[in-house]
Amino acid sequence: GLVYTYLYVRMLKNPLAYGISADKKADDPMLRGRLLELIKDAATTLSREKMVSFDPRSGNLSMTTLGRVAAHYYIQAESVATFNEAMSIKPNPTDADLLRMISSANEFENLRVRQEEQSELDDLQSSCPLPLEGPVNDAATKTYVLLQAFISRKRPKGFTLISDTNYIASNASRVARAIFEMCVQANSKAGMALKLLRFAKSIDNQFWWFQTPLRHFESELGVNIIKVIESRHHSGRETGYDSLASTLSLLDMTPEEVGQLCRSKKAIGTKVKRFVGMIPKPLVECKVQPVTTDVFRFFVELRPDFEWQSRWHGGAVFFFIWVEDSQSGKIYHQEQVMFTKKGYPDPVSLEMFIPTFEGTAAQYLLRVVSDSWVGVEVVYPISLEATKIPEHVAVDTDLIDLTPLPTTALQDEKYEQLFSRIETFNPVQTQLFHVLYHTDDPVLLGAPTGSGKTAVGELAILRMKRRHLNGICVYIAPLKSLARERLKEWRQRFGGPPMHWNVLELSGDTHHDRKALEKADILVCTPEKYDLISRGWRGDCTTDDENKRSFVKRVRLLVIDEIHLLGEERGAVLEAIVSRTRFISRSLQQQMTKQVVDSTSELVRIVGLSTAVANPLDLADWIGIKTEGTHPWVRRGLYNFRPSIRPVQTFVHVQGYPGKHYCPRMATMNKPCYAAIKQHSPDRPSLIFVASRRQTRLTAFDLISLAAGDENPKVFLGCDDAYIDAITTSIQDEALRHTITFGIGLHHAGLSSSDRDVVERLYLSGEIRVLVATATLAWGVNLPARLVIVKGTEYFDGKSSRYVDYPLTDVLQMIGRAGRPGFDIEGTAVVMVESSKKSFYKKFLYTPFPVESCLRERLCENLNAEIAAGTVSSLIDAVGYLTWTFFARRVKANPSYYGAASSSAEDIQDFLTIVASETLDMLKQQGCITINEHEEVRSTALGKASCEYYLDHKTVKQMLFGIQECSKIVLLEQSNVESSENRNPDAQLHAFVRPKRLEEVSVAWILYTLCCTHEFDELPVRHNEEYLNEELSDSLMWGPDTSKVLSKDGKKGYTDQEVYADPHTKGFLLVQAYLERAKLPISDYVNDSKTVIDNIPRLLAAMQFIASREVTTDLSFDVFCQLGRTKQLFSMRSTPRSHPASQLPGMNEATLNELMNKSSPRERSNLPGQLWRLRQLCRTDVANAMKKCRKGMFKADFKTILDSLYAMPLITLNSSKVYHEIDKQTGKSVGTLKLSLQVDRQKNQLTSKDDFSSLALVLGSFESKRLLAQSEISISRHGTWSVEKEIQFDWKMANDDGGSDGGRVILRLIVDSVRGLDTEIVIGLK
Repeated sequence: GLVYTYLYVRMLKNPLAYGISADKKADDPMLRGRLLELIKDAATTLSREKMVSFDPRSGNLSMTTLGRVAAHYYIQAESVATFNEAMSIKPNPTDADLLRMISSANEFENLRVRQEEQSELDDLQSSCPLPLEGPVNDAATKTYVLLQAFISRKRPKGFTLISDTNYIASNASRVARAIFEMCVQANSKAGMALKLLRFAKSIDNQFWWFQTPLRHFESELGVNIIKVIESRHHSGRETGYDSLASTLSLLDMTPEEVGQLCRSKKAIGTKVKRFVGMIPKPLVECKVQPVTTDVFRFFVELRPDFEWQSRWHGGAVFFFIWVEDSQSGKIYHQEQVMFTKKGYPDPVSLEMFIPTFEGTAAQYLLRVVSDSWVGVEVVYPISLEATKIPEHVAVDTDLIDLTPLPTTALQDEKYEQLFSRIETFNPVQTQLFHVLYHTDDPVLLGAPTGSGKTAVGELAILRMKRRHLNGICVYIAPLKSLARERLKEWRQRFGGPPMHWNVLELSGDTHHDRKALEKADILVCTPEKYDLISRGWRGDCTTDDENKRSFVKRVRLLVIDEIHLLGEERGAVLEAIVSRTRFISRSLQQQMTKQVVDSTSELVRIVGLSTAVANPLDLADWIGIKTEGTHPWVRRGLYNFRPSIRPVQTFVHVQGYPGKHYCPRMATMNKPCYAAIKQHSPDRPSLIFVASRRQTRLTAFDLISLAAGDENPKVFLGCDDAYIDAITTSIQDEALRHTITFGIGLHHAGLSSSDRDVVERLYLSGEIRVLVATATLAWGVNLPARLVIVKGTEYFDGKSSRYVDYPLTDVLQMIGRAGRPGFDIEGTAVVMVESSKKSFYKKFLYTPFPVESCLRERLCENLNAEIAAGTVSSLIDAVGYLTWTFFARRVKANPSYYGAASSSAEDIQDFLTIVASETLDMLKQQGCITINEHEEVRSTALGKASCEYYLDHKTVKQMLFGIQECSKIVLLEQSNVESSENRNPDAQLHAFVRPKRLEEVSVAWILYTLCCTHEFDELPVRHNEEYLNEELSDSLMWGPDTSKVLSKDGKKGYTDQEVYADPHTKGFLLVQAYLERAKLPISDYVNDSKTVIDNIPRLLAAMQFIASREVTTDLSFDVFCQLGRTKQLFSMRSTPRSHPASQLPGMNEATLNELMNKSSPRERSNLPGQLWRLRQLCRTDVANAMKKCRKGMFKADFKTILDSLYAMPLITLNSSKVYHEIDKQTGKSVGTLKLSLQVDRQKNQLTSKDDFSSLALVLGSFESKRLLAQSEISISRHGTWSVEKEIQFDWKMANDDGGSDGGRVILRLIVDSVRGLDTEIVIGLK
C-alpha cells in the first residue's frame, strides 16, 4: 500500500531527506526494504498497543477489536497507548479519573495554555462538578476544565477559549464513545463502561447525567421549570441520586400537584407530566433457565413504556443492554437493541447464554442504558439463589475396537444383496449389530454426522420384517427434503428386487388412499403428517378413522431421524408421536391376552437416531430403554458416542467479524471465504452455507470478482468451457446460468427441480468445485465437501422481523458435511460469526446442550387431540398423559428450567397437575372442550375440528366467528335482492345460481377469515416486503382486506400502512393472486404462495366441518353451500367474477350465450345456469350447434371443447322418497331422504387420470335456511353409474321451518371440482 503514497514518491526523489543513504539507495533502488522496515515498525508499535495481531516471523497481520474500534472512531495510536496505560494503573477509575483519561487523548495535544486565559480558567475550574487537583498547566488539564464547562453550559468569554471549547466539544464525545466501545467489546468492567457512556451522552446533550432527563425538552418547558424540578431532591452532584426515578415520580402526582411544585398552573403540570411520559424508558422482564451446570439461558423482554413522538424519538430509539456480575462488575454479554416507530409498542425479545462459575455472585445485574438520552438507565437485578442447577451425568459410549462384521452376518441372501455395495459394517454398525438385528429392544444412537446412522435404521427394518411380515415401519424425517431423499433411496433399494416392498411418502405434498396405506411396508413421513394420522388410532369417531386405526395398529417399528431436534420449535410434534406410539403399544399389548408377549420389550419398537446429546438417559427412558436398576439389560440399546469417533476427522475454525448490521457484515466475509477456499480446498469441493437466496447470489458474484482479481476467474471450474456452456442452455435461473460458467453453483428452494438436479450432478462429479447453498441443504441432499464454510450463523425470522441465531444443532449439521468418507482423510469447517459470539461458539460448539422439551408451547393442541381421541377424559387422565412425555422427565431433571419448585415427586406431581389444569382451562376458553360438574372432559365440535384438521386450538374459534359473520353478510345481501325462489316442490332439479354480488362478498369474507387465522402467524414478511404488498394489493380485486368488496360503491376505504407488514394481509393477497393468476413481484413470493395455497383446502375443510355442526343458526345452510362454492374456486383456480364458461378451453360468456342460442329455443337460452343446461344436451346436438356459430368464434377446436364439456360430471336425480320414524333410544322423529342419482362423466384424454372429485349433498330447511344434513359421495371415476344414498335429518326442525303450509326442504347438489353445474330441488315432506 505504501508504494501508492506521496511519501514513497518523495523517498525515491530525495532519499537523503528521509534518512536513506546513497549506499542504501544503490543497493535497493526501489526502496522495498525501507518500506518493509517502516511497515514492520508500525506493526510492532500497533501490536504492542494490542491494536493488531502481528507475527514477525510469518509477517501475518490481523486486526483486533481494539484496533477496529480505534479505526472506526478515528482514534490515534498514541491515544490508545495512553488509555491502555491509564486503565492498567487504575482498573476501577472514578468519574474524575475517566474524564482525565479522555482529556489526555492525543487528539487534544495541540491545545496551548496561555497566560491571559489563566484567571478565566480558574473561575471555570471553581464551578466544575469534578474538581481538578492542581493548576491548569497543560493541554490535558485545560481540556478537563473546558469540557466540564461545556457540559455545564458555562460560556467562556475569551475568544481563544471559545475556539478551544468548540474544538474539544467536537472531539470529546467521539473519544469517550471509543473508550466505551473498547471496554464493552473487551467485556471489561461494567462500571467503567457505564461512566464512559454517561460522559459521551452528556457531551452530546450538554447536561450532566445527575440532572433531570426533562432537560431534553428544555425548549418546550423552559429552564426555570426544569431547575425547580431538579431542586426537589438535590443541590449539585450527589452520590446515589437517581435522576430518572426522581423525574418518573412526577407521574404519581396529579397535574395540580405538579403545577404547584413548578410554582405554576395546572396546565403546566399537565404539560410536564406529558413530557415525563415521553422519556424513553423500557420495562424489563427476565426469565432464567439453567441449561447446564455452568450455563444459564436468559429470556429478556423489553417493552417500550413511553409515548412515541417522532419529533423527539425519530424513527428509532437505541439502547445498550448488558449482563454484569454484581460483585466483580465483569460484563458477560452485551448487545445493542432498538425500539422502532414501526414496531411500537411491540416488545423486543432477546435470548442470552450466560456462564456461571463456582464462587460467583448469586445475583447478576441486567443493565439497559439509552444510547442518546441522558440519565435514562434501568437496572434489573436477577437473583439466581432460587434457581436449581441440574446435575450433570456423563453418559458417553466408548467405541470398542471390534473386528468389522461382514454383511454375511445377516444370514439372509436377500438382505445381503441390499448391502452389496459394502463388504463389512463400519465400527458403529458392528457394535450395535446384535441389539439391532437379534433383539427387539428400543435403541437410541447418538453419533456424529457421517457415522452410518441410516444403515442402523435399515438393520432395524430388516429385523422387524423378519419378525412381523405384515408389520409397517414408519420413518420420521424432520424435513420434507430429507424425507424425499430417503424415499428416493429406499424405493430403489427396498422397492426393487429382491425385496419388492411398498415404500410410500406421507407429507403435505402427497395424497394416498386407504388401499395404498394398507399395502405399505415402509412409510416415510414428516412429523406433522404422522401426528395427524396417528391421532385417529382408536377409530371412535368416523369411518375414516376406523380405516386409519387398522393401518396405525400394524406399525411395529418407528424410526426417528435427528431425534435431538426434539429441543427445537417442532420438537413438540415428535414428543406427541413417541408418547402416543408407546401408549398405543402398551394398549395393544394389554388387548393381546391370548398371545404371549415378552414383558421386557414393547410391541412397537422405537429407534432414535441423533447427534451426541448431553442427556441421553432421559431420551432413552422416554423411548422405552430401561435406565435404572441392576438387571443385565439396563441401558441396553443406549449408545451415545463422542463427536471424535467420526470416521473422517474434522478441523473447525471459528472466525469473528465485526459489524452491527447483517448485510455489511456478510459482505466483509466474502474475501475470507475466498482465502479459506484457496488455503484449505483449492482443487477439491467446497460448500458455503448462507442464510438466504439473495446471499447465495451475492456471495457467488463476489467470489467470481475475487478470482478475477487473481487473474484466474475460472479457478473453480473442473471441466471445459464448451461443456459448461452447453449445460447453461438448459438452466432456467439467470443468476445460476452466470455463476456456473465460473465453476460456482447455487442451491436454494427458489430453483426449479431441474436446475437443482443439474447443480447437484455437476458438483458431485467435480465439474464445479464451489456450491453456495441455503442452510436447509445441510438437512436435505447429501452433498459432502472437503471444506465447509458457514457464512454467518444468523437468519431473518419473519415472525419476529429480526435476525436470530441458528440452533447449534443446525450449525453442527452444516459442519458435519465437511469431509467425505471414502474420499478424504480429513475435513475442514470454517464458522464465520459476529465477533461478540466467537467465544460462545468456541466453547459450546462441541459441548452439546441437553435436549429440553418444547411440549409446553403446543400442549393445548396435543392434549386436545388426546381428548378428541378419547384417551383423556379427566384432569387425572391429563396428568397421566403428561407422565408419558419427555417433558415430565426433563421437569424432574431440570425443575428450574420449567418453573417447578424442586425435583421431588410431590412437587413434580403438583407442577404437572397445574400445567394440565391450565391447559384444560385454555381449551375450555376456546370452546374446544367442555367440563361437567363431575370434572369429566369432553371434546366439542371445535375441539374435534382442531384435532382432525391439525389446527391451532385458537384457530377454530376464529373460524366459528367467521361463519357467524358470513351468515350476517348473506342475510344483508339477500335482503337487497328480490327473491325469485321457487316456493313449490319441484318435479326435477334446476340450476342453483346465486346473485353475483352475494357470491363474491361471501367468498371474499370466507377467504379473508381463513387468512386471518393463527395458521398464518408465521408467514414471513421480509425487509421492505410491506411496500411490495402495497403494490400487489393495488393490482388485485379485493385489496388488503374486505372493506372494498363489502362497500356499496366498491371503493377501498382508508388503509393503515402498518397492515401491509402483517403476515395475514400478505396471505390474503397471495390467495387473490393465485385465483387471478397474477404475477408475483419476486421469487420469494412464489414459495410463500405455495405455503399458503397448500394450507387453504385443509382450512376450508375444517371450516365446513365446523359449519356442519352449526345447525341451529339461521342461514347455516347457505353458508355451508358458499364454503363449497369457495372450494370450487380453488379447484378451478378462478375468481367469482369469472364466468363458469371460462373453464372450457377457448370459451367465455359471450361464446356460451351464442352457443345456447343456436342449440335451444330462445325462451330457454336466457335462463340461469347455462353451462348446466348445455351439459344436459347430447354431444351431437352441441356439435351441430357449434357448426352453426360464426367461424373463428371458438379459440379451440371443437373436439377439445366437447371433451372438456362432457368430462364434467352431470348429476341426474332419478327418484327421491321421504319417510320418517321415531328413534327408540332418543324418542326423536328422524326423517330419511332416500335418493337415487345417476352420474355421467366421460373420460377426457387430456386429463385421463382419476381425480378426487366429490359431490356434496346438502339438505336445508325451507324458511330459515338451517342446515339439516350433509353428505358426500365420490365421483372420481369415469362412465355412467347410479348411486343410492340415504340422508337422515331432524324431522321436527324440517317441518317447523318448512314454510307457511309446512313440509318442504331444499336439497342442493354441489360438485367440488367444477363451477356452474350445481343444482337444487325443493322436496315436499308430505
